[in-house]
Amino acid sequence: MAETPESHVKEINISHEMKSSFLDYAMSVIVSRALPDVRDGLKPVHRRILYAMHDLGIHADKPYKKSARIVGDVIGKYHPHGDSAVYETMVRMAQNFNYRYMLVDGHGNFGSVDGDSAAAMRYTESRMSKISMELLRDINKDTIDYQDNYDGEEREPVVLPARFPNLLVNGTTGIAVGMATNIPPHQLGEVIDGVLAVSHDPEITVQELMEIIPGPDFPTGGLILGRSGIRKAYETGRGSITLRAKVEIEQKANGKETILVHEIPYQVNKAKLIEKIAELARDKKIEGISDLRDESDRRGMRIVIEVRKDANASVILNNLYKQTALQTSFGINTLALVDGHPRVLNLKQCLTYYLEHQQVIIRRRTEFELRKAEARAHILEGLRVALDHLDEVITLIRNSQTTDIAREGLMTNFNLSEKQAQAILDMRLQRLTGLEREKIEDEYQGLVKLIGELKAILADEEKVLEIIREELTEIKERFNDKRRTEIITSGIENIEDEDLIPVENIVITLTHNGYVKRLPVSTYRAQKRGGRGIQGMGTNDDDFVEHLITTSTHDTILFFTNKGKVYRSKGYEIPEYSRTAKGIPIINLLGVDKGEWVNAIIPVEEFVDDWFLFFTTKQGISKRSPLSSFGHIRNTGLIALNLREDDELISVRLTDGSKEIIIGTKNGMLIRFPETDVRSMGRTATGVKGINLGEDDEVVGMEVLEERTDILIVTRNGYGKRTPASEYRVQGRGGKGIRTCHITDKNGDLVSMKAVTGEEDLMLITTGGVLIRMAVDGISSMGRNTIGVKLITIKENDEFVATVAKVEKEEETEEENLEENDESTQEEKVEETDPQPSDEGPQEE
Repeated sequence: MAETPESHVKEINISHEMKSSFLDYAMSVIVSRALPDVRDGLKPVHRRILYAMHDLGIHADKPYKKSARIVGDVIGKYHPHGDSAVYETMVRMAQNFNYRYMLVDGHGNFGSVDGDSAAAMRYTESRMSKISMELLRDINKDTIDYQDNYDGEEREPVVLPARFPNLLVNGTTGIAVGMATNIPPHQLGEVIDGVLAVSHDPEITVQELMEIIPGPDFPTGGLILGRSGIRKAYETGRGSITLRAKVEIEQKANGKETILVHEIPYQVNKAKLIEKIAELARDKKIEGISDLRDESDRRGMRIVIEVRKDANASVILNNLYKQTALQTSFGINTLALVDGHPRVLNLKQCLTYYLEHQQVIIRRRTEFELRKAEARAHILEGLRVALDHLDEVITLIRNSQTTDIAREGLMTNFNLSEKQAQAILDMRLQRLTGLEREKIEDEYQGLVKLIGELKAILADEEKVLEIIREELTEIKERFNDKRRTEIITSGIENIEDEDLIPVENIVITLTHNGYVKRLPVSTYRAQKRGGRGIQGMGTNDDDFVEHLITTSTHDTILFFTNKGKVYRSKGYEIPEYSRTAKGIPIINLLGVDKGEWVNAIIPVEEFVDDWFLFFTTKQGISKRSPLSSFGHIRNTGLIALNLREDDELISVRLTDGSKEIIIGTKNGMLIRFPETDVRSMGRTATGVKGINLGEDDEVVGMEVLEERTDILIVTRNGYGKRTPASEYRVQGRGGKGIRTCHITDKNGDLVSMKAVTGEEDLMLITTGGVLIRMAVDGISSMGRNTIGVKLITIKENDEFVATVAKVEKEEETEEENLEENDESTQEEKVEETDPQPSDEGPQEE
């Protein structure tokens, strides 16, 4: 029966075929393309490039050859892939910002750290670098195995002898199928010392090796923050380290500061980095940068960031670290091929496998040299026999009809091998002279001694290790250089040591447009009420001071925003500025979102369980939460209060859980109730009604009452007064409250309500940035239903009182009393009855 085409059809399950084919492809990528061999630290393409250059004789001491010629040889003989892939690999091997120790010596344009690509391969020239010669040293001494190339017409090395530990020295990056490797470069001398340490003590620990190899050493220098990531990577093979640019802040004679960047993190594109900084400055995401220049040249890198005189260079630099590649992370994944299989290796394993490879290389080289010496000694033994029986040898040769007969005669008469007999036949007559005969004897005795030494090496593993140590030490002496990357502990750069920061009282101000700063409390001297004040800070026409608190440099500052979120900072972390400087944008310190602004600031010395934070919103909602709930706040902030629609957080106060709360409104109403009327709630709770607001009314302030407390109110047009708290009876929460001030066009709406004892000073700040400080006990005490007295004279170009804050009392001096404005002692006191029929509203729950 004749065969039909159908009889040759083989049925295969397609899912099995796909699985098998994909696995074959994956293994091909893993073994033959993407991962380095642990022994020489090279992927196949790197190995083939170096071997092709060695095969072409383009050594470090020979002239450069066109890169296109090298690429063509690599593709044609060993690497059947695209020419661009081979050339780009060769370009990277010639870039001093990519390779710690360049393996290719390039001549021409090989790209730049700005991301510029290399010139076409027809224009550039290349040759092996001096150190890459060490990767192929002894390759012709049968030290490594060879395999067929892709078409079986050539032979290529399976691995290079690699006389220095290239895997760690230059590192590598590769993405395979389902796995990837990312090994950082290291300092040559340190890695060689690590190999020597393993050779002396095979039981050495990774921790002990880290005293020799402290960490990676990148070609672009920079800083490594902390050792924990390095330790984890060295112990497990995987870890992450933080890299930071090496930066210097230079102080100029005019007081301005300049940020100078000398080194950038590994694999960061300098041009894109500068572009990113310029973009952040243009979009006002980082304020205070007045100029940005790249002054890098052949002498080194130099990026110049000029800072405005009113800006703090350290704060700007910290924000550049956060928002640009001036600080990056490097994920270490030490994945390499061990006996053809991918394995994640720790530091000791990398060094151990390399040392084992060198032991194989030295043994194979010794065996090669032994075979060569024994073969030569064998020939010399034959020549010695011939010289000892010279007349008989000459007679035998002269009487022989052919060379073959002469060879057979020598072998039979003098018990020689065929090679020895042939060597005698090939010997020149000049070797018969006395001097030449002496040379043969000396050479033979030297070979006998060499053979003994080589056999001794093969018989003693310690001698093999000693040779490895000597040769590695010689390479270290030739190529070692200084470490470029500095390793610093993260605590020095990221966390300030509070013990080194003096404890001092400070004033923190925050403007409506979000500029924050700190100053010593002593910046402001006391004046009598009604004075003209001093210029408290420089502001724009549309900006004014909105918050002002006194605290300590070591206190934690909680920032509460209108959206009910809370952020935190230490007092010393807020930059200090002069009295007239406007400060820095708070967005540079906190992660506030767009459309979010800080409207309550609370200093906290310690987060304890039995203290509470009391919240009040513009719509009169109140909430009480334990202070301990806010002890751990992320950099992105936490939700402090779940706000209702169209509501905002107005005020936050710290309480001990047993106080009374007062809430004041824009229309002059005030309510007083025990804080226990509001039960303790979770951090994200909404709260309950604290005061029942009238039409077109809103909360302007909330305070915690203490003993001997007066209620101090300040109105929009600069009027104020003190009223004893006893004039406000305790009500239940949720009522409309009672009247605390008679509102007229003259004094304006309430802008602030404070609880005072008379033992503090008061700071008033206008929308024009004018600030006045006065003693609270100098403000008259009046009844509830009065306008009050003038506290600050409002200039024509000022709009109204913007912020009122209590500060610690400051003693007056005689000089300040003499400077007092006589007009400021005049009180303006107006008593009026309430035109409304009742000063109390109905109670409401």
